[in-house]
Amino acid sequence: MYKQAILIRADLKLPKGKLAVQAAHASVENVLRMLNDDKQARETVKAWRKEGMKKSVLKVQDDKELFLYKESAKAKGIYASIITDAGKTVVEPGTVTCLALGPDEEEKIDELAGKLKLI
Repeated sequence: MYKQAILIRADLKLPKGKLAVQAAHASVENVLRMLNDDKQARETVKAWRKEGMKKSVLKVQDDKELFLYKESAKAKGIYASIITDAGKTVVEPGTVTCLALGPDEEEKIDELAGKLKLI
């Protein structure tokens, strides 16, 4: 079983629409990175799609916590993509809003981010 997790900064208090768009950016960015990488990454995306593309959207306190999860993902070999907003609507340009983890094996994602709360 495969899963993707999207971690959103709670301190930004993003409106629901903005939050949804940022989560979508993160999900797509990480999948595209994986599809442009090695065969194993492409096979993981293919298996995740076949299973229904399971995702969890979780909250972290701030950008510092977000970057800690990014570093932990890197250490565990999990693909991770940080999203920085263009600043055209709600937040200032360059604001880091969220992080995508995976898709990867559900156990690996849960081991890394399973204690975070759902949005």
